[in-house]
Amino acid sequence: MATTSFLSAFVVLLHLVITTHGLGINYGTLADNLPPPATVANFLKTRTTLDRVKIYDVNPQILQAFANTGIPVTVTAPNGDIAALKQIDSARQWVVTHIKPYHKQTKIQYILVGSEVLHWGDATMIRGLNSAIRTLHAALLAEGITDIKVTTAHSLAIMRSSIPPSAGRFRPGFAKHVLGPMLQFLKETRTPFMVNPYPYFSYNGKNVNFLLFRPNRGLYDKYTKLSYTNQFDALLDAVYSAMKDLGYGDVDIAIGETGWPSICDGWDACSVANAQSFNGQLVKHLAMGKGTPLMPNRTFETYIFALFNENQKPGPIAERNWGLFRPDFTPVYDCGIMRNGQKGAPLAPTNPAPAVGDKKWCVPKAAATDAALQENINYVCSQGVDCKPIQPGGVCYAANNVKALATYAMNAYYQANGRHDFNCDFSNTGVITTTNPSHDQCKI
Repeated sequence: MATTSFLSAFVVLLHLVITTHGLGINYGTLADNLPPPATVANFLKTRTTLDRVKIYDVNPQILQAFANTGIPVTVTAPNGDIAALKQIDSARQWVVTHIKPYHKQTKIQYILVGSEVLHWGDATMIRGLNSAIRTLHAALLAEGITDIKVTTAHSLAIMRSSIPPSAGRFRPGFAKHVLGPMLQFLKETRTPFMVNPYPYFSYNGKNVNFLLFRPNRGLYDKYTKLSYTNQFDALLDAVYSAMKDLGYGDVDIAIGETGWPSICDGWDACSVANAQSFNGQLVKHLAMGKGTPLMPNRTFETYIFALFNENQKPGPIAERNWGLFRPDFTPVYDCGIMRNGQKGAPLAPTNPAPAVGDKKWCVPKAAATDAALQENINYVCSQGVDCKPIQPGGVCYAANNVKALATYAMNAYYQANGRHDFNCDFSNTGVITTTNPSHDQCKI
């Protein structure tokens, strides 16, 4: 009886710790079979211990669905909005259009200005990022909104070095001209620095236990004499070291994305077992509240990627298999975030979108110039479409072949936005085809 009481108390305590410190989910919508947002909001609130959500736009249906749920929502201003957000009048209009109709019924916690801008953005976008962040903050205040914080999320491409963790440093150009001023703003507004650490991308077949929180030999930092038992902590401490090097070690860190896919194209990194191990152990690790070796007892608001498997995401099969849940709410695997041991089940018919007819693709017109196609690539990659496959090392990367890169990017945008003909216009440089442009390992 005493043992049962102790275990029950521990489970309650575990849930309270997770809820208090913030365990959220990234709610992507690049799929044609997802349940209505209101059903999603009810599922998260009543069936899971996830207590916050992050979206990649300012979708009004999602913002309405989370009204009066008490679940904090993080929204994203697309990379393409950065130029306009540098101007106070445009920023105020953006707030009036996208935020005020839902505030305060929907608890909007953060606005992210762009997504991984330093990774995917062009030079103009990067130069304008801090100005857009500060101006949007000023626009919120001018509209009488004081409870929404403004930040942005970074991939770890901002790092020049991360091993050992105490030697973590930002890339020099970013450190001086972008990240230093940004950290100053975040310190002034008591807003976290948000990063997207993915141990998955460090997989080499020999370090799997270190990446998945399994027993391993660990990583020893000879400069601090500290040992690391997992890659997640090591990455966070590398970011902390870089922040501290600039004088901002007292700014909080939040995790905008982290996760593990359950299926890949023939790569042994991906499996249900590995995804379950990473996300399940991550949940337990965060709940313990131990922090990291360099940040003991600090807690980190964290958003797992992702809520659903998204069947319309372009690129390798892994891109469509990061979800904790299938569209009918059945778990892909159990990672310990269901309430009262529930395993998940449909709450209501999901009413998937009707099937689309013959398959069509969007490709560049033969007469389109490289300059125009490069503009198309820049635009698409600023709109939240995953462009990793056309980056160096990606399965669709083609050095010095702008047309091939644009074919992937333009079609990815077309597919993600409903496959309407007007989504393939691209200033009259795109055309619809029924011939699949996929080639080699590049599935388009």
